[in-house]
Amino acid sequence: MARNNVLIPDSKQALENFKMEVANSLNVNLKQGYNGDLTTKEAGSVGGEMVKRMISYAETNMKK
Repeated sequence: MARNNVLIPDSKQALENFKMEVANSLNVNLKQGYNGDLTTKEAGSVGGEMVKRMISYAETNMKK
């Protein structure tokens, strides 16, 4: 049973755009669709950098 339903429809496209932005800044050749030609290191660096930036954003904007 899948529980990953999209609650905010615009969020899916926003995350795709964010992923492409991060990949471009890391010089990773990410394209729409299949990316099986990426190394594990390249794919992991994109995901890791996305998490790093999201945490930084949250820390900056959630301070009391």
